[in-house]
Amino acid sequence: MDGTVLVADDDRTIRTVLTQALTRAGCKVHATSSLTTLMRWVEEGRGDLVITDVMMPDGNGIEMIPKISQERPDLPVIVISAQNTIMTAIQANEVDAHDYLPKPFDLPDLLKRAGTAMKNRKLVAASAQAEAAPKPAPRGDMSSMEGLPLVGRTPVMQELYRLIARVMNSTMPVLITGESGTGKSLIARTLHDLSDRRGQPFISATSEDFRNPDAAQALVSRVRSGSLLLDELASYDPDAQLRVARLLDSLSDDGPRIMATAQTNLAQSMGEGSLREDLYYRLSGVTLAVPALRERIDDLEPLTQHFLSQAADDGATMRALSPDALELVRGYSWPGNVRQLQNTLRRLTLTGQEPVIARSEMELALKSQPSAMAFGEDMGGESLSDSAARHLKRYFDLHGQDLPPPGLYARILHEIEVPLIEIALDATGGNQARCAELLGINRNTLRKKITELDIEVSRRRKLA
Repeated sequence: MDGTVLVADDDRTIRTVLTQALTRAGCKVHATSSLTTLMRWVEEGRGDLVITDVMMPDGNGIEMIPKISQERPDLPVIVISAQNTIMTAIQANEVDAHDYLPKPFDLPDLLKRAGTAMKNRKLVAASAQAEAAPKPAPRGDMSSMEGLPLVGRTPVMQELYRLIARVMNSTMPVLITGESGTGKSLIARTLHDLSDRRGQPFISATSEDFRNPDAAQALVSRVRSGSLLLDELASYDPDAQLRVARLLDSLSDDGPRIMATAQTNLAQSMGEGSLREDLYYRLSGVTLAVPALRERIDDLEPLTQHFLSQAADDGATMRALSPDALELVRGYSWPGNVRQLQNTLRRLTLTGQEPVIARSEMELALKSQPSAMAFGEDMGGESLSDSAARHLKRYFDLHGQDLPPPGLYARILHEIEVPLIEIALDATGGNQARCAELLGINRNTLRKKITELDIEVSRRRKLA
């Protein structure tokens, strides 16, 4: 990788790390803590790539990008930011940033993106020239969306944010997949509310709304040029699917944007004949896979803070999790995903008055809830191997052309190990000798795993 990189960040450590890494990669580097200095370098014609932070002492890095584009249309800009919310990704996309990475970023990943940016500079320049005309300001006040309840800082959620930013104003249909409770309808609503269609209606429809052709046409008349969400497409009966397909054929260019949600494997449903092939291919133009909560453990702390604050805003007691309670939350499998977490925390704000939620209180709240999702549940007899392969493929797909962060092997083993031991202990009534025999491991190994993974063991008679 060769070329000159302009780095702007007010954190001296980040400037040093980037300078050293880019220099080792073969680049020349100019680093500054000032956007004013950065713009002077740009105006002087220096640099083949800009890497800039957002919040700087003398301005906002994202707001500087249009000025950079006006001065040097062929100069790609990569945005890095500790303000890693969906709005940051969308704002970076709106000003045509080449890429956006949340802090803390993976250094090899950043170097790979920097190399791609400089290799594609000629293509970027041509595209920038074609798009040189200033874009119209979006309708509505984007700042009003800051309270949007899409909370997540993990790589899978950041990639989802980037995808949302890229497709929100596209006319292509969107298929949103994910388990129950992951927030698929919220993603659809977000796409609408952040798009150019936000002034038009957003309507969610079920199979019942397509009971006859007149009902379907009435639905489209209500949506106008807004967004129509086909909720849980796999539940639509054959007649409803036929009417949806015919409706899609009849839509004009100024008709509604179509989105659909599904928590089952639609490709499998199509193969089994329960979903029309033409409908599947029409609606899967862009697929957004919403990760399960257990696939983004590091989002649990900000999510709990968000839901507890939300409950307090609604009049409940303001509470916080103790470190031990948070540790318990992180170790739980949350089969009901974000919805289950939200409901659990809301109940705790209503039933308790102490400012801190202790581990014992959280244990009691989770005691009657399922500890792990059964393998193959709601998957039509899908094998464990197929299920694991499907989830792993979805995880890789979320990263697009990039690889997931290093350490994947250990993370996957940990995700499988905890529910496996919990379910095996539950199946053997907490008898560790029988559980070790069932798992095919030494009893001392099982004890060590129980301690390391903080798995709770309770002896009870196994139910028939």
